[in-house]
Amino acid sequence: MSRAQEFRKSALSALSDEIGVYALCDLDQVPLYVGQSVDGIRSRVRRHLTSARSDVIANRQVDVWEIAYVWAWPVADRAEIEPLEAALFQRFDAQKPLMNGKVLPLPQGEITEPAKQTLQVIDEDERLRRLRPDQRLERQIRQYGILVDYIQTVKSAPHLKRALDAHFERLVTYHKTFL
Repeated sequence: MSRAQEFRKSALSALSDEIGVYALCDLDQVPLYVGQSVDGIRSRVRRHLTSARSDVIANRQVDVWEIAYVWAWPVADRAEIEPLEAALFQRFDAQKPLMNGKVLPLPQGEITEPAKQTLQVIDEDERLRRLRPDQRLERQIRQYGILVDYIQTVKSAPHLKRALDAHFERLVTYHKTFL
């Protein structure tokens, strides 16, 4: 097991395994994806980060390399999960487009947001190295190409094109930073 894998495994052990909602966040703590778990947040996030049974990773919507933080909102009641996920999706997607497969509608009524747990899943030296414009731009170009290829050869679907558009917006930002 590499040092990076050991760090991630250790960090994830501190993540809540209650049911609830989570966000996978990039190197700048900007959410990339909002999801829910009815079988435990830690278990679900671990599957994302290891590409085990994770459609968003398998469909090339999210590049695990960019994920540096996980935010979690554990809840006590399953009925709270979907409205909370939709509210968080709407908030974060308005700030910067998310890589989620579907657009979640704004929930009706008042949503009580539980306390957020924040967890860094790569060590700080590695995060800073990945933040370098040359590293990040090259990786984003590669991820964009991978998703284009996936859409052309495997599955052309609106949710993937939406993710492609979000990747393009990031690519432009990283390109400008690089220059």
